Amino acid sequence: MYDFHLISLGHYEMLLLNLGILSLIALALYRGERYLEGRRTLEMMSLLAVFGIAGRILLDPLPNIQPVTTVVLLAGIYYGGWRALALAGTIALTSNVLVLGHGAWTIFQVLGWGAVGFSGAVLSRFILDGDKLMVTRLAFVSAASAFVFDWIVSISILLEAGPSMLLPYLLNGLPFDLYHAAGNIAFVAWLAAPLGDMMLRHRARPAIQAVSELVPN
Repeated sequence: MYDFHLISLGHYEMLLLNLGILSLIALALYRGERYLEGRRTLEMMSLLAVFGIAGRILLDPLPNIQPVTTVVLLAGIYYGGWRALALAGTIALTSNVLVLGHGAWTIFQVLGWGAVGFSGAVLSRFILDGDKLMVTRLAFVSAASAFVFDWIVSISILLEAGPSMLLPYLLNGLPFDLYHAAGNIAFVAWLAAPLGDMMLRHRARPAIQAVSELVPN
């Protein structure tokens, strides 16, 4: 009998394995969505949460590259800021508690991705032309969202250090911000069209109405 659990994989082999698993999850998401009847927004959000959690965990070996920012941005565009915030909280808390490590920084991650989701809601008219997703515009906003998220999370350093350390900390993290932005552009090229089509089919109301959630009655 062979014990395949004892097979040791190198860094790049493990990365390829994780990308393969994530691709299978993406395919399952795409195929599984077809069996949802009508406008099943909450079920679609659950599928997005599973994909975001899996993607964040599987791609953790990469420096600040994961699909969550792009997924939450799309959720804000199609489902509004509050639902995007709920999705962000679910992904951040679950992946941190299960695998990546949970602490005070989690709330900053939730706030960072929540800001990205609300930005998507506000910019939905810019990114959507009717029901057509403007991928180039989405890529630009997704890249900018990387910096928004990273800088909000960086504020957590103030829990342990003085304000004078914030700017050096931001400058030191700039290469990782660029990795995040480049990764987001890649995820837009890979995921935007199929995810956008799926989310559109399960959208309860026009995306541009999601902006009204930001305005008190």
